[in-house]
Amino acid sequence: MRTRITDLLGIRYPIIQGGMARIADARLAAAVSNGGGLGIIACGGASVDWVEEQVKLARSLTDAPIGCNVMMMDRNVPDIAALLCELRIDVIATGAGSPADYIDAWKEAGIKVVPVVASTALASRMARLGADAVVAEGTESGGHIGELTTMALVPAVCETVDIPVIAAGGIADGRGMVAAFALGAEGVQCGTRFLTVEECPIAEEYKLKVLDAKDSDTIVTGRGTGHPARMVKNQFARKARKLEANVEANGEELEQMYLGALRRAVSGDVDNGTLMAGQIMAVIRERKTAADVIEDMMREAEALGALDLQQMAEANAARARQL
Repeated sequence: MRTRITDLLGIRYPIIQGGMARIADARLAAAVSNGGGLGIIACGGASVDWVEEQVKLARSLTDAPIGCNVMMMDRNVPDIAALLCELRIDVIATGAGSPADYIDAWKEAGIKVVPVVASTALASRMARLGADAVVAEGTESGGHIGELTTMALVPAVCETVDIPVIAAGGIADGRGMVAAFALGAEGVQCGTRFLTVEECPIAEEYKLKVLDAKDSDTIVTGRGTGHPARMVKNQFARKARKLEANVEANGEELEQMYLGALRRAVSGDVDNGTLMAGQIMAVIRERKTAADVIEDMMREAEALGALDLQQMAEANAARARQL
Protein backbone atom coordinates (compact mmCIF):
# COMPACT_ATOMS: atom_id res chain seq x y z
CA MET A 1 0.00 0.00 0.00
CA ARG A 2 1.00 3.61 -0.49
CA THR A 3 0.43 6.50 1.87
CA ARG A 4 2.12 9.86 2.25
CA ILE A 5 4.31 8.17 4.86
CA THR A 6 5.56 5.40 2.56
CA ASP A 7 6.24 7.96 -0.17
CA LEU A 8 7.95 10.37 2.22
CA LEU A 9 10.21 7.79 3.85
CA GLY A 10 10.74 5.52 0.85
CA ILE A 11 9.45 2.40 2.62
CA ARG A 12 7.18 -0.44 1.51
CA TYR A 13 4.80 -0.47 4.48
CA PRO A 14 3.73 2.47 6.71
CA ILE A 15 5.19 0.86 9.82
CA ILE A 16 7.92 2.56 11.87
CA GLN A 17 9.86 0.93 14.70
CA GLY A 18 10.04 3.04 17.84
CA GLY A 19 13.42 4.42 18.87
CA MET A 20 13.80 2.61 22.20
CA ALA A 21 16.82 3.93 24.11
CA ARG A 22 19.47 1.33 24.98
CA ILE A 23 17.49 -1.21 22.95
CA ALA A 24 17.07 -0.20 19.30
CA ASP A 25 20.44 -0.92 17.73
CA ALA A 26 21.65 -1.41 14.16
CA ARG A 27 20.63 -5.05 13.88
CA LEU A 28 17.07 -4.45 15.03
CA ALA A 29 16.72 -1.36 12.84
CA ALA A 30 18.11 -3.14 9.78
CA ALA A 31 15.78 -6.10 10.32
CA VAL A 32 12.76 -3.79 10.42
CA SER A 33 13.89 -1.90 7.33
CA ASN A 34 14.57 -5.14 5.47
CA GLY A 35 11.06 -6.21 6.41
CA GLY A 36 9.58 -3.19 4.65
CA GLY A 37 9.17 -0.78 7.56
CA LEU A 38 11.47 1.94 8.85
CA GLY A 39 14.05 0.80 11.38
CA ILE A 40 15.21 3.36 13.95
CA ILE A 41 18.51 3.40 15.85
CA ALA A 42 18.07 4.93 19.31
CA CYS A 43 20.66 7.60 20.13
CA GLY A 44 19.30 8.35 23.61
CA GLY A 45 22.06 8.04 26.18
CA ALA A 46 24.53 6.87 23.54
CA SER A 47 27.98 8.21 22.70
CA VAL A 48 28.76 9.82 19.36
CA ASP A 49 31.14 6.98 18.51
CA TRP A 50 28.47 4.36 19.20
CA VAL A 51 25.94 6.17 17.00
CA GLU A 52 28.42 6.37 14.13
CA GLU A 53 29.30 2.70 14.51
CA GLN A 54 25.65 1.64 14.56
CA VAL A 55 24.64 3.71 11.54
CA LYS A 56 27.51 2.28 9.50
CA LEU A 57 26.65 -1.26 10.66
CA ALA A 58 22.99 -0.81 9.76
CA ARG A 59 23.93 0.38 6.28
CA SER A 60 26.05 -2.73 5.83
CA LEU A 61 23.01 -4.86 6.68
CA THR A 62 20.35 -3.14 4.55
CA ASP A 63 19.97 -0.95 1.49
CA ALA A 64 16.61 0.31 2.76
CA PRO A 65 16.15 3.67 4.55
CA ILE A 66 17.33 3.86 8.17
CA GLY A 67 16.44 6.40 10.83
CA CYS A 68 17.81 7.61 14.16
CA ASN A 69 15.93 8.76 17.25
CA VAL A 70 17.45 11.80 18.98
CA MET A 71 16.46 12.67 22.55
CA MET A 72 16.78 16.44 22.61
CA MET A 73 17.48 16.55 26.36
CA ASP A 74 20.78 14.65 25.98
CA ARG A 75 23.86 16.77 26.55
CA ASN A 76 25.66 15.45 23.46
CA VAL A 77 22.85 16.35 21.04
CA PRO A 78 24.91 19.02 19.20
CA ASP A 79 27.58 16.48 18.30
CA ILE A 80 25.08 13.77 17.35
CA ALA A 81 23.06 16.25 15.29
CA ALA A 82 26.17 17.22 13.31
CA LEU A 83 27.22 13.59 12.89
CA LEU A 84 23.86 12.57 11.45
CA CYS A 85 24.18 15.32 8.87
CA GLU A 86 27.60 14.01 7.88
CA LEU A 87 26.30 10.45 7.69
CA ARG A 88 23.26 11.58 5.69
CA ILE A 89 20.92 9.46 7.76
CA ASP A 90 17.56 9.09 6.01
CA VAL A 91 15.22 10.04 8.86
CA ILE A 92 15.54 11.64 12.29
CA ALA A 93 12.81 11.14 14.87
CA THR A 94 13.01 13.44 17.89
CA GLY A 95 11.64 13.34 21.40
CA ALA A 96 12.07 14.84 24.88
CA GLY A 97 12.41 18.41 23.66
CA SER A 98 12.28 20.60 20.58
CA PRO A 99 14.52 20.17 17.51
CA ALA A 100 14.14 23.86 16.65
CA ASP A 101 17.90 24.54 16.76
CA TYR A 102 18.72 21.68 14.39
CA ILE A 103 15.83 21.12 12.03
CA ASP A 104 17.03 23.51 9.32
CA ALA A 105 20.47 21.89 9.15
CA TRP A 106 18.94 18.43 9.04
CA LYS A 107 16.60 19.34 6.24
CA GLU A 108 19.42 21.00 4.29
CA ALA A 109 21.24 17.66 4.53
CA GLY A 110 18.23 15.97 2.94
CA ILE A 111 17.09 14.30 6.15
CA LYS A 112 13.38 13.77 6.86
CA VAL A 113 12.48 15.08 10.32
CA VAL A 114 9.67 13.39 12.27
CA PRO A 115 9.19 14.61 15.86
CA VAL A 116 7.19 12.65 18.42
CA VAL A 117 4.42 14.78 19.93
CA ALA A 118 1.96 14.35 22.79
CA SER A 119 -0.35 17.30 22.11
CA THR A 120 -1.85 19.33 19.28
CA ALA A 121 0.06 22.42 20.42
CA LEU A 122 3.37 20.65 20.00
CA ALA A 123 2.29 19.14 16.68
CA SER A 124 1.42 22.61 15.38
CA ARG A 125 4.78 23.99 16.47
CA MET A 126 6.66 21.16 14.78
CA ALA A 127 4.72 21.70 11.56
CA ARG A 128 5.59 25.40 11.61
CA LEU A 129 9.26 24.56 12.12
CA GLY A 130 9.19 22.45 8.96
CA ALA A 131 8.78 18.89 10.24
CA ASP A 132 7.97 16.43 7.46
CA ALA A 133 5.56 14.41 9.63
CA VAL A 134 4.79 13.87 13.30
CA VAL A 135 4.31 10.82 15.49
CA ALA A 136 1.25 11.31 17.73
CA GLU A 137 2.12 9.08 20.68
CA GLY A 138 -0.55 8.18 23.22
CA THR A 139 -0.02 7.51 26.89
CA GLU A 140 -0.43 3.75 26.34
CA SER A 141 3.14 3.68 25.05
CA GLY A 142 6.14 2.36 26.91
CA GLY A 143 8.89 4.70 28.05
CA HIS A 144 8.40 8.45 28.43
CA ILE A 145 4.77 9.40 27.92
CA GLY A 146 2.28 12.24 27.79
CA GLU A 147 -1.23 12.35 29.22
CA LEU A 148 -3.55 11.91 26.23
CA THR A 149 -4.61 8.49 24.98
CA THR A 150 -3.97 7.44 21.40
CA MET A 151 -7.71 7.40 20.70
CA ALA A 152 -8.02 11.06 21.74
CA LEU A 153 -4.68 12.39 20.53
CA VAL A 154 -4.43 11.03 16.99
CA PRO A 155 -7.66 12.49 15.53
CA ALA A 156 -7.02 15.80 17.28
CA VAL A 157 -3.53 16.06 15.75
CA CYS A 158 -4.84 14.96 12.34
CA GLU A 159 -7.34 17.80 12.41
CA THR A 160 -4.66 20.31 13.43
CA VAL A 161 -1.78 19.78 11.00
CA ASP A 162 -1.64 19.12 7.25
CA ILE A 163 1.55 17.04 7.36
CA PRO A 164 1.25 13.23 7.67
CA VAL A 165 0.52 11.81 11.11
CA ILE A 166 1.91 8.53 12.41
CA ALA A 167 -0.03 6.97 15.28
CA ALA A 168 1.79 5.39 18.23
CA GLY A 169 0.76 3.89 21.55
CA GLY A 170 -1.09 0.61 21.93
CA ILE A 171 -0.49 -0.65 18.38
CA ALA A 172 0.91 -4.14 17.89
CA ASP A 173 -1.13 -5.83 15.17
CA GLY A 174 -3.38 -5.31 12.17
CA ARG A 175 -6.35 -4.38 14.33
CA GLY A 176 -4.43 -1.49 15.84
CA MET A 177 -3.24 -0.42 12.41
CA VAL A 178 -6.75 -0.28 11.01
CA ALA A 179 -7.92 1.63 14.08
CA ALA A 180 -5.10 4.15 13.65
CA PHE A 181 -6.01 4.74 10.00
CA ALA A 182 -9.66 5.14 10.96
CA LEU A 183 -8.55 7.90 13.34
CA GLY A 184 -6.80 9.73 10.52
CA ALA A 185 -3.22 8.43 10.67
CA GLU A 186 -1.25 7.47 7.57
CA GLY A 187 1.27 5.28 9.35
CA VAL A 188 1.89 3.56 12.67
CA GLN A 189 4.84 3.33 15.04
CA CYS A 190 5.39 0.23 17.17
CA GLY A 191 7.91 -0.10 19.97
CA THR A 192 6.71 -2.74 22.41
CA ARG A 193 5.82 -5.16 19.61
CA PHE A 194 9.45 -5.34 18.54
CA LEU A 195 10.77 -6.09 22.05
CA THR A 196 10.29 -9.83 21.62
CA VAL A 197 11.49 -10.27 18.03
CA GLU A 198 14.55 -12.40 17.42
CA GLU A 199 16.67 -9.41 16.40
CA CYS A 200 15.95 -7.37 19.55
CA PRO A 201 19.09 -7.32 21.76
CA ILE A 202 17.43 -7.26 25.19
CA ALA A 203 18.02 -10.17 27.58
CA GLU A 204 15.79 -13.22 27.54
CA GLU A 205 14.48 -12.37 31.01
CA TYR A 206 13.17 -9.03 29.74
CA LYS A 207 11.47 -10.68 26.75
CA LEU A 208 9.77 -13.24 28.98
CA LYS A 209 8.33 -10.47 31.17
CA VAL A 210 6.70 -8.98 28.07
CA LEU A 211 5.48 -12.32 26.72
CA ASP A 212 3.96 -13.33 30.06
CA ALA A 213 2.36 -9.96 30.85
CA LYS A 214 -1.28 -9.26 31.68
CA ASP A 215 -3.11 -6.09 30.69
CA SER A 216 -2.62 -4.62 34.19
CA ASP A 217 1.12 -5.29 34.36
CA THR A 218 2.44 -1.82 33.52
CA ILE A 219 2.95 1.08 35.88
CA VAL A 220 3.85 4.75 35.41
CA THR A 221 6.66 6.20 37.48
CA GLY A 222 8.10 9.69 37.42
CA ARG A 223 4.91 11.71 37.64
CA GLY A 224 6.19 13.31 40.81
CA THR A 225 9.42 14.37 39.12
CA GLY A 226 7.78 15.60 35.92
CA HIS A 227 9.18 12.77 33.78
CA PRO A 228 6.49 10.08 33.62
CA ALA A 229 7.48 6.76 32.07
CA ARG A 230 5.55 3.54 31.58
CA MET A 231 7.23 0.24 32.41
CA VAL A 232 6.54 -3.30 33.60
CA LYS A 233 5.60 -3.56 37.26
CA ASN A 234 8.50 -4.88 39.29
CA GLN A 235 10.38 -4.30 42.53
CA PHE A 236 12.14 -1.23 41.11
CA ALA A 237 8.95 0.44 39.87
CA ARG A 238 7.01 -0.13 43.06
CA LYS A 239 9.82 1.32 45.19
CA ALA A 240 10.12 4.32 42.87
CA ARG A 241 6.40 5.04 43.14
CA LYS A 242 6.59 4.86 46.93
CA LEU A 243 9.55 7.26 47.07
CA GLU A 244 7.87 9.66 44.65
CA ALA A 245 5.18 10.33 47.23
CA ASN A 246 7.74 12.69 48.78
CA VAL A 247 10.15 13.81 46.07
CA GLU A 248 11.59 16.58 48.21
CA ALA A 249 12.77 14.13 50.84
CA ASN A 250 13.64 11.23 48.54
CA GLY A 251 14.95 13.00 45.46
CA GLU A 252 18.57 11.96 45.91
CA GLU A 253 17.66 8.30 46.48
CA LEU A 254 15.42 8.33 43.40
CA GLU A 255 18.20 9.81 41.30
CA GLN A 256 20.58 7.06 42.39
CA MET A 257 17.94 4.40 41.70
CA TYR A 258 17.40 5.53 38.13
CA LEU A 259 21.11 5.75 37.37
CA GLY A 260 21.80 2.83 35.01
CA ALA A 261 18.35 1.32 35.55
CA LEU A 262 17.57 0.85 31.85
CA ARG A 263 20.97 -0.69 31.22
CA ARG A 264 20.29 -3.16 34.04
CA ALA A 265 16.95 -4.09 32.50
CA VAL A 266 18.42 -4.65 29.05
CA SER A 267 21.06 -6.89 30.62
CA GLY A 268 18.43 -9.04 32.31
CA ASP A 269 17.99 -7.60 35.82
CA VAL A 270 14.19 -7.70 35.82
CA ASP A 271 13.92 -6.77 39.51
CA ASN A 272 16.13 -3.68 39.66
CA GLY A 273 15.86 -2.30 36.13
CA THR A 274 13.33 -0.20 34.24
CA LEU A 275 11.58 -2.64 31.89
CA MET A 276 10.11 -0.10 29.48
CA ALA A 277 6.99 -1.48 27.76
CA GLY A 278 3.54 -0.31 26.75
CA GLN A 279 0.11 -1.56 27.76
CA ILE A 280 -0.26 -3.47 24.48
CA MET A 281 2.29 -6.05 25.67
CA ALA A 282 -0.66 -8.03 27.03
CA VAL A 283 -1.54 -9.20 23.50
CA ILE A 284 2.02 -10.13 22.51
CA ARG A 285 2.50 -13.88 22.88
CA GLU A 286 4.89 -14.83 20.08
CA ARG A 287 8.53 -14.06 19.35
CA LYS A 288 8.82 -14.09 15.54
CA THR A 289 11.26 -12.08 13.44
CA ALA A 290 10.85 -8.38 12.73
CA ALA A 291 9.92 -9.16 9.12
CA ASP A 292 7.27 -11.67 10.23
CA VAL A 293 5.75 -9.12 12.61
CA ILE A 294 5.44 -6.60 9.78
CA GLU A 295 4.02 -9.09 7.28
CA ASP A 296 1.52 -10.42 9.82
CA MET A 297 0.42 -6.91 10.71
CA MET A 298 -0.21 -6.02 7.08
CA ARG A 299 -1.92 -9.34 6.36
CA GLU A 300 -4.25 -8.99 9.35
CA ALA A 301 -5.11 -5.41 8.51
CA GLU A 302 -5.98 -6.30 4.93
CA ALA A 303 -7.93 -9.39 6.02
CA LEU A 304 -10.34 -7.29 8.06
CA GLY A 305 -11.98 -6.71 4.71
CA ALA A 306 -14.67 -4.25 5.70
CA LEU A 307 -12.10 -1.46 5.87
CA ASP A 308 -9.81 -0.64 2.95
CA LEU A 309 -6.57 0.83 4.27
CA GLN A 310 -5.66 2.33 0.92
CA GLN A 311 -8.97 4.15 0.65
CA MET A 312 -8.64 5.36 4.23
CA ALA A 313 -5.11 6.59 3.57
CA GLU A 314 -6.26 8.54 0.53
CA ALA A 315 -9.21 9.97 2.45
CA ASN A 316 -6.96 11.00 5.32
CA ALA A 317 -4.56 12.73 2.92
CA ALA A 318 -7.46 14.52 1.22
CA ARG A 319 -8.80 15.67 4.61
CA ALA A 320 -5.38 17.04 5.55
CA ARG A 321 -5.14 18.98 2.29
CA GLN A 322 -8.34 20.80 3.18
CA LEU A 323 -6.93 22.14 6.45
